[in-house]
Amino acid sequence: MARYHGPVCRLCRRENLKLFLKGERCYTDKCAIERRNYPPGQHGQRRLKFSEYSLQLREKQKVKRMYGLLEKQFRGSFETAEKSRGITGENLLVILERRLDNVVYRLGFACSRGDARLLVRHGHVQVNGRRVTIPSYRVGVGDVVSVAEKSRKSERVISAMEGAQRRGVPDWMEVDPEKFSGTVKVLPSRSDITTPINEKLIVELYSK
Repeated sequence: MARYHGPVCRLCRRENLKLFLKGERCYTDKCAIERRNYPPGQHGQRRLKFSEYSLQLREKQKVKRMYGLLEKQFRGSFETAEKSRGITGENLLVILERRLDNVVYRLGFACSRGDARLLVRHGHVQVNGRRVTIPSYRVGVGDVVSVAEKSRKSERVISAMEGAQRRGVPDWMEVDPEKFSGTVKVLPSRSDITTPINEKLIVELYSK
């Protein structure tokens, strides 16, 4: 599957927001935004005037990069949200939050969504006791997400769980560090997503 393999710190600088794509590094002084808080490239420090379309596009790109999706995947999630009951923008964010790779990251088993995607792909994650290797798998209420027993001694998983105390676990799930597992108590709501996202701009962009 196609995936972005370039320097991820450029993405954070382009969106002028910490997307936490490099895990623990994003919390240190080595974070690219802390050092160069302007867009990358030779014209990055110029003052730019943003059109309505530009603002909508940047918001879409920000959310895509935050969750690590390409355009086809993101568009598919939007179409699903559009067909669901409720507000399309909020439905979209809830769908993205329910992705298995995001849940693994939120529970603290990985230091970034990219690492969480690798854990899932390589068979280190189980849902209700069964191995699931699809990062886009959508979890539901009552699902138990755990690290496979053979992978619980991994230094990468252990260090991620130690660092996860800094960001905490969302209220819509609970984690049991001793059992390397977490449970989805309820479906996430818009209020559970604290990252500054204006989903209305994304809806306006795709509605054109």
